[in-house]
Amino acid sequence: MNILSNLLSQPAKITSPPKQRRGIELKSPREIEIMRQSAKIVATVLKEISELVKPGMTTADLDAYAEKRIREMDAIPSFKGYHGFTGSICASINNEVVHGIPNPKKVIRAGDVLKVDTGACYQGFHGDSCITIAVGEVTPEAARLIRVAEEALYKGIEKVKAGAYLLDLAGAIEDHVKANGFSVVEEFTGHGVGRNLHEEPSVFNFRTRSMPNVKLRAGMTLAIEPILNAGSKHTRTLADRWTAVTVDNSLSAQFEHTVLVTETGYEILTDRTKV
Repeated sequence: MNILSNLLSQPAKITSPPKQRRGIELKSPREIEIMRQSAKIVATVLKEISELVKPGMTTADLDAYAEKRIREMDAIPSFKGYHGFTGSICASINNEVVHGIPNPKKVIRAGDVLKVDTGACYQGFHGDSCITIAVGEVTPEAARLIRVAEEALYKGIEKVKAGAYLLDLAGAIEDHVKANGFSVVEEFTGHGVGRNLHEEPSVFNFRTRSMPNVKLRAGMTLAIEPILNAGSKHTRTLADRWTAVTVDNSLSAQFEHTVLVTETGYEILTDRTKV
C-alpha cells in the first residue's frame, strides 16, 4: 500500500528503554502526564491500524507500520526485544489468543478476528492497549464475541476507583463473560504498567484466591485486559514459544486499556476516541 511504503521510507528515531523496577508504584502528577502521552501514542497507532487493515495485508505490514509510527512520535516500541519478542505488536488471528508474532507470511483475510496489542515507552513510561478488529464481514458468533469482549473491558473499568478492590473489577468481567456464554482465559491476566511494561499487581479477569485482593489507590496505573474464548478457556503455546492458541480451535477476542485510578473513579489513558 502507498501509505505504508511512503511511511517506511522515512528514517526512524532510536532511543533506549528504561531500567526495570518492581512493586506497586503510585504515579506522581508529572509521571501521570508522561503516561498520558505514552498512552496517547498507543491509542493513535491502534486507531490508525484499525482504519488501515484490510484483507491481503500481512501481520508484518502492520508491525512495520506500528514501529514506524511509534518512533515518529519520539517513543520506542515496548514489545520489541522484550524477553526476545521480535515484533512491535502482537498480532493474533482467530484461534490465536495472545502473543502472535508478526510474520510476512501471515496474510490477513476477510472474516478474520484480528487482535492487535501494542505498547509504547515515552520518556521512561509505558502505555499498553489491545483491540480486536473484525476484518470485513465476520460470522455472527465472531461479531458477538468481539462485542462481549469489549463490553467486559468496560464492565471492569467501571468498578475502578480509589478504595475499590481488584476482585471487584475481576468479578464484573467474569460475570458479564459467563452470562453471555463465553469463557475467560485464566492463563493470562492484566497487570500494572508504568516504568515497567509489566508491573505489580496482577489484574485478574476472574475471581481467585490465589493472589492478594489489592485495594486500589489513586495514582495506580493498570492494564486491564479481558481475554475471551468462544469455547474452552484453556490454551496451548505453539512451537515458536510465544503464540498461544485455543485448545479446541475456537475463536478468541481481547480488549485492553491502560487506566489511571483516581479518587473518584478512573481515567482511560489509551482512549482512542480522544486521538
